[in-house]
Amino acid sequence: MSPQLYEFHLPLAPEELLKSGGVNQYVVQEVLSIRNLPSQLRAFQAAFRAQGPLATLEHFDTVYSILHHFRSIDPGLKEDTLEFLIKVVSRHSQDLPAILDNATLNVSDRSAHLNALKMNCYALIRLLESFETSQTSLMELDLGGKGKKARARAAHGFDWEEERQSILQLLTQLLQLDIRQLWNHAIIEEEFVSLVTGCCYRLLENPTINHQKNRPTRDAIARLLGVALTRYNHMLSATVKIIQMLQHFEHLAPVLVSAVSLWATEYGMKSIVGEIVREIGQKCPQELSRDTSGAKGFATFLTELAERVPAILMSSMCILLDHLDGENHVMRNAVLAAMAEMVLQVLNGDQLEEAARDTRDQFLDTLQAHGHDVSSFVRSRVLQLFTRIVQQKALPLTRFQAVVTLAVGRLADKSVLVCKNAIQLLASFLANNPFSCKLSDTDLAGPLQKETQKLQEMRAKRQTAAASTVLDPEEEWEAMLPELKSTLQQLRKLPQEEEISEKIATTETTEAVKGRICQLLAKASYKRAMILTQEAIGHFQESEFFSHMDPEESEENTFLNLLGTIFKGPAASTQEKNPQVSAENMGPGQTNCKDKLSVSELERPGEKDALVKQEMLVQYLQDAYRFSLKITEAIGIISKMMYENTTTVVQEVIEFFVMAFQFGVPQALFGVRRMLPLIWSKEPGVREAVLNAYRQLYLNPKGDSARAKAQALIQNLSLLLVDASVGTIQCLEEILCEFVQKDELKPAVTQLLWERATEKVPCSALERCSSVMLLGMMARGKPEIVGSNLDTLVSIGLDEKLPQDYRLALQVCHAIANISDRRKPSLAKCHPPFRLPQEHRLFERLQEMVIKGFVHPDPLWIPFKEVAVTLIYQLAEGPEGICAQILQRCAKQALEKLEEKSNPQDDPKETPMLPTFLLMNLLSLAGDVALQQLIHLEHAVSGELCRRRVLREEQEHKTKESKQNVSTETTMEEEMGLVGATADDTEAELIRSICEMELLDGNQILAAFVPLLLKVCNNPGLYSNPELCAAASLALGKFCMISATFCDSQLRLLFTMLEKSSLPILRSNIMIATGDLAIRFPNLVDPWTPHLYARLRDPAQQVRKTAGLVMTHLILKDMVKVKGQVSEMAVLLIDPVPQIAALAKNFFNELSHKGNAIYNLLPDIISRLSDPEGGVEEEPFHTIMKQLLSYITKDKQTESLVEKLCQRFRTARTERQYRDLAYCVSQLPFTERGLRKMLDNFDCFGDKLSDESIFSVFLSVVSKLRRGAKPEGKAIIDEFEQKLRTCHTRGMDAIEELEIGQGSSQKTPAVKKQPAVARRQHLASAASDNDFVTPEPRHTTRRHPKTQQRTTKKKPRIVFSSDESSEEELSAEMTEDETPKNTTPIRRASTRRHRS
Repeated sequence: MSPQLYEFHLPLAPEELLKSGGVNQYVVQEVLSIRNLPSQLRAFQAAFRAQGPLATLEHFDTVYSILHHFRSIDPGLKEDTLEFLIKVVSRHSQDLPAILDNATLNVSDRSAHLNALKMNCYALIRLLESFETSQTSLMELDLGGKGKKARARAAHGFDWEEERQSILQLLTQLLQLDIRQLWNHAIIEEEFVSLVTGCCYRLLENPTINHQKNRPTRDAIARLLGVALTRYNHMLSATVKIIQMLQHFEHLAPVLVSAVSLWATEYGMKSIVGEIVREIGQKCPQELSRDTSGAKGFATFLTELAERVPAILMSSMCILLDHLDGENHVMRNAVLAAMAEMVLQVLNGDQLEEAARDTRDQFLDTLQAHGHDVSSFVRSRVLQLFTRIVQQKALPLTRFQAVVTLAVGRLADKSVLVCKNAIQLLASFLANNPFSCKLSDTDLAGPLQKETQKLQEMRAKRQTAAASTVLDPEEEWEAMLPELKSTLQQLRKLPQEEEISEKIATTETTEAVKGRICQLLAKASYKRAMILTQEAIGHFQESEFFSHMDPEESEENTFLNLLGTIFKGPAASTQEKNPQVSAENMGPGQTNCKDKLSVSELERPGEKDALVKQEMLVQYLQDAYRFSLKITEAIGIISKMMYENTTTVVQEVIEFFVMAFQFGVPQALFGVRRMLPLIWSKEPGVREAVLNAYRQLYLNPKGDSARAKAQALIQNLSLLLVDASVGTIQCLEEILCEFVQKDELKPAVTQLLWERATEKVPCSALERCSSVMLLGMMARGKPEIVGSNLDTLVSIGLDEKLPQDYRLALQVCHAIANISDRRKPSLAKCHPPFRLPQEHRLFERLQEMVIKGFVHPDPLWIPFKEVAVTLIYQLAEGPEGICAQILQRCAKQALEKLEEKSNPQDDPKETPMLPTFLLMNLLSLAGDVALQQLIHLEHAVSGELCRRRVLREEQEHKTKESKQNVSTETTMEEEMGLVGATADDTEAELIRSICEMELLDGNQILAAFVPLLLKVCNNPGLYSNPELCAAASLALGKFCMISATFCDSQLRLLFTMLEKSSLPILRSNIMIATGDLAIRFPNLVDPWTPHLYARLRDPAQQVRKTAGLVMTHLILKDMVKVKGQVSEMAVLLIDPVPQIAALAKNFFNELSHKGNAIYNLLPDIISRLSDPEGGVEEEPFHTIMKQLLSYITKDKQTESLVEKLCQRFRTARTERQYRDLAYCVSQLPFTERGLRKMLDNFDCFGDKLSDESIFSVFLSVVSKLRRGAKPEGKAIIDEFEQKLRTCHTRGMDAIEELEIGQGSSQKTPAVKKQPAVARRQHLASAASDNDFVTPEPRHTTRRHPKTQQRTTKKKPRIVFSSDESSEEELSAEMTEDETPKNTTPIRRASTRRHRS
């Protein structure tokens, strides 16, 4: 067939070209073999050189054959073909402009060029797609070889990315020509446009298209499609295709956004944005909730499109509003993000038009409303968007208060993510607030009150002036005239509906009626005034005033003139006609009203401006004050979040407090101090956040010089030390230690601190003390800071002077203590510990200060003395000798004072009295020496013995090394290891024997104080001074730490004081002492454990807090067996003191990490707390159990607890216990298996469902289960609900009817009721001394069980312990002989007596 006679139809599939489709349609005659392809391609190339682009008409079969065999032919042939086709199309695009401009072009030539164009474009595009497919498959296969692609490129010299880009640019160039003239009627066929654009869309489907290296290709595709949109009516197809691609290819959203924004801006195709958005808006929200992938694509597209072209997108936003009510939170987030972008980029600024301002307000209202969205992701996104709006200062000032309120409210959100973003938003508000750099509500309250008062005075003054000024009736009439005209027209249109309600009495005069009309006009009752005027015209026809009509004016104007004359009065109308006469006729006392107003108008602008400025100032101060109040409220909430489990939230809290502190919010200092303990956090991120916070707040102060900066830094740190607790000081010491070790503190800081300490710089006593304290803290990081100036420090704080400054001396001792390592020396360190000789001036001065201060009643002497004794034992060689001298000399002074008191002239029967403070000082000193002597033996002496032994063994090993062979040496090392372990035990035993046998032996100095100490403790009536009692109890606790024998003999005395003392401070001190004893001698204290638990219900807040801390440490360190008495800790969860409740919560948080501990304890805790005689009220019980049951997270634990709690319904005795058990069941995290357990045990609680409250609790379980139920689990939920309702309305008998169709009903074996558990008694002070009997060790009870107990074992009973727990000591399961019948050893002893 001659090339001029056929027509090339673009096929949908390549195979269509092999079939004859119609008259004159081109058909491929032959698919050439692979062997013939190179020669045929050369022939095609030769023909191209001779004929140009039209050579394709005769050689298309060659190109088709290459495409057909593409996977099988040689890569070189493929590349040659591609290069050649690029030349053909390029040449054709160069020739076409001249051909299209040729007016003499005949039909056959035009048809030939059209066929050639379609053939060339088809071949090139199909070849492009084939290459793309092969390259993609190669990349998928080449997962491991990074360099293969680069090597292949180097070998063949073929870079596909560059070739692909050049082809797209060539096609763009071709489409920019006016090729429509080649088609009949200049209408280009849709198939040709689809061929080109379809290739673009297929290229976009490549997953790597959004990589950075493919950016030129993406740009080329976008420009090619842009030409198709503008010149070839491709918009509808492009819209449909983009929607499809967004649904199926998540990676394409950013690519398509960039293309659409390019078309809308550079190609002027703004309408395509509206078309795409319309298609997205018409998507069903329910469908999108199921199609998460498509929703994600649409959401990303909308969000990024709003960032690129917000102004264009804004006109289509109304179409998307339906998605705000849809279920898919991703789409809601996208629409809200688009609104925020428009507020930021388009609707920003003060010069907005009214319509734009309304749109902005609508968008902001929508954002605020979705701050309470059901989805936490949406709430979080809203807060993020508001953060951006605030940061870019696009939030109107009028909305500050509302958005701040929203952020503060979101701080209580259940979602951690929402809380985190709420804190970020509040921090942005602080950083970008327009009010002040210092936001103190107390500082703002004064100016606000002052300026508000000034504004009120200005307003009152203006009102007085306005009242005194006569208003001009003419101006008033002009103001009301438009409204009068409209009212008159309404009356004329609907006269029949108006009823004349204004009647004129027969005796009423015209002047009276005019007065009434004037009053109605003044009250703006225009309709009634007109009706009355019409009535007057008819009533006073003989009156000239009402009957006068001007024929030249219309009826309406005449009526209005009549009203004007009545309102303004005759003088005004006369004045209008003859102003000079009216002015002349005025008396000397009269003033022209207009002249008076003109004077007031001249004065008014200045006054008005001042009033407006004052109103703005007051409004500004009110906004600032409200803002500061909200920030203060937020600080209170955020500070409670500082110890959350989520690291990111804690970091946000820390950053917020840093910013709040920088803006001068007074309460921020509380947060800055509260974050200090986080320096001990195990999370590196939290610890680093605290360090950065203090680095930011304190290490970069403002100042012109290094000295000024150092001064500011020291001043700020000193403020932190004011009224700081010991814990706060330790935390700050750790932070400063970190800074010093990293050399972040400048030398100028250390220098200035020494100058203040030595008084080279004038400073107060407190400033001097804080300087020494800071030097001591820094010495922990670098001991040489203090070590090199030891004598200076001694002279600063321990020099002879009167009166002695014990506060400064105390800090000097603390600072000096930091020059040595207080940790126990390890075996690897063979160098001797740092010690100073006994004759050192430091110990002389310490000894003198302690002894001289002993006879003076200074309250600061006791803490100083304690630190001094500690320092002597820490640094001195032979410290026991120094402290023995101190004790002897102090005791000698006490005896001298006693002798002075015993005057020979006095009655010899009178016992001489020693001053209370002297006795207190003496006992306190003895206690400190006793404790430090013990620490010295177990820490320093034991460590030194160990060190010397290791050195000796190493020396012996070296001497024998040359004599021993390798095998003998190995054996020797093993023997030495055994000898070393034995030696450790021998040394420990030696220390123990010294403590037991020698320290409190009659020949030792400490033993001399024991009788005196016991006398004071045993006679609280005789020695009733609270401070003396506290000191004696502490000293007794320290003495008990030395010897197990002495401790055992005095435990009864200690616990008697703990129970019976009326002094909270004494009970608190003994609680701490007994806690230490429980760690040192656990077997001795174990029988007294119930007394420790009893203090958790102490009436004194201080004692409860101490008891909570002590029991937390003992339980978490496994020093106390955790039994049902831990319910006392649970009661602290509802303590009225927030710190104690927080302490209890922290305890259970830590306990929950210890395996199954809480799970094991729960049954006993529930029993004790719901006991009618010793438990808690119902509401507090709910609060406690909600917290404890939140730790049950494992499905197996839940199922087991469900079964146990259901079984407990049978042993419960009261309605209250039924309700408590039902509540506990409802708080468990139910699964389908848990529900089946409940159904299996339905008989246990079914008879209790008649109670409405119990029934409603179980119904809440059903509703909770339905929320996340799967379709297959709904049947069992329905069955459970049906049984509940049936049992509630008709009783347990009706359940059998339900079970008839379900097989034989499950019968629960009858369980005999156990004897009532021993009633939990209120733990309070005992009544008499006889009750205090040392309890027998528990193992004796196990050896000799009573007969009654043996019989009880045989009875069936319900076990509540965990089946899964392998930790015996944490198990809640107790055999009958183990179960204590009473809560304290006192009652156990008396019970045994009764039984015998």
